[in-house]
Amino acid sequence: MDSQLWIISVLITSIILIVISIIKFKLHPFLALLLASFYVGALMKMPPLKMIAAIEDGIGSTLGFLAAVIGLGTILGKMMEISGAAERIGLTLQKCRWLSPQVIMVLVGLICGITLFVEVGVVLLIPLAFSIAKKTQTSLLMLAIPLCTALMAVHCIVPPHPAALFVTNALGADVGTVIVYGLGIGLLASLIGGPIFLKCINNKIPFKTVPEEFSDMKVRPEEELPSLGTTLFTILLPIVLMLLKTVAVFVMDKNCFSYSVLEFFGNPITAMFIGAFVAYYMLGIRRNMVMSILLFKTEECFSSIANILLIIGAGGAFNGILKNSGLSDGLAGIFSHLDMHPILLAWLVAIILHAAVGSATVAMMGATAIVSPMLPRYPDVSPEIITLAIGSGAIGCTIVTDSLFWLVKQYCGATLNEIFNYYTSATFIASLVALSGTFLLSYII
Repeated sequence: MDSQLWIISVLITSIILIVISIIKFKLHPFLALLLASFYVGALMKMPPLKMIAAIEDGIGSTLGFLAAVIGLGTILGKMMEISGAAERIGLTLQKCRWLSPQVIMVLVGLICGITLFVEVGVVLLIPLAFSIAKKTQTSLLMLAIPLCTALMAVHCIVPPHPAALFVTNALGADVGTVIVYGLGIGLLASLIGGPIFLKCINNKIPFKTVPEEFSDMKVRPEEELPSLGTTLFTILLPIVLMLLKTVAVFVMDKNCFSYSVLEFFGNPITAMFIGAFVAYYMLGIRRNMVMSILLFKTEECFSSIANILLIIGAGGAFNGILKNSGLSDGLAGIFSHLDMHPILLAWLVAIILHAAVGSATVAMMGATAIVSPMLPRYPDVSPEIITLAIGSGAIGCTIVTDSLFWLVKQYCGATLNEIFNYYTSATFIASLVALSGTFLLSYII
């Protein structure tokens, strides 16, 4: 009993240390996670050299796979940005008269969000919300909240987003399966958490116009944008390659040459590598961009991902310490005696960590380290389901600790109370819907 109390105390105090370091003392999450790693290692009485080795292995094993995918995905997202491909999707969906403006924003967020970090997606796509709000005389909140909720959903549960891909890889889940089910759950969660929730409280939502400081932000003329076919081909090519690999697992002999080919091209690194070069050509060179400009844009986008790489690397270090110190195995034994379903536990840990730390990425990595050791005790629950459960939890509780909360508030020109009432509520409802969808899927796969 004493050892169990000690393990729980070390875990809780390490999370509190991360929260206080980031919020109170304004430490960068990279430093806060490393500090927590040393803290756990010391309290679990790890030998100093073993502690350093665990941190090195954690960083190396995490970034060894993700660094290449994140870099290639950033190139793809940058080409979407500078070419106007994301705007093309939005303008095309606007022509579908049978879709409401709110549903259009959800679909734009889901499709474009596949290749964009959530904050980048908000900045890039918010002018589209401004444009539709002006044309339809709709409150900006009615458009921005569905857009941002969808961006958050796809960010947390659909690879090749870094956190979703990290959890998928760490738990040994199939990437293609997570993509398919993640998109389905993300769409359902975004529609209910966004348009349907807002429609239910429509009379209470204040009318918000485009804030004056953003009134000069415009969507580019349609003739300057790439075609819809080019845009969709570029965005979906890596996803299709990864899905083909998943299909091959079920229908082909694993010893045949064709399977080996599909396995190679369906690997996230290979798929994203091909996607990056296709984006260079389809969205750049074909549109009369010279290689010197593409080089400059590549260097520009690489400088922007240093922050996320450091955070993910430190998250890997923290995971390495939890595993090598024996804390993860101890937690697995404790959790196995709790009367709580592993899906609910995974969701609960992720949503609490997101609320506390303010980063969905850090929350998902921490939840993976805490939950993964107990999974062998539940062989009937697939790793794909736990991956979706962790991502579902990270969608929720977007509060003042999260920079996205303030970004949405600024662009909407809303009060703190309004963002709490509408955006925080939307993401929490989306998180609950995603959890419910994950439970339903658990009876299928």
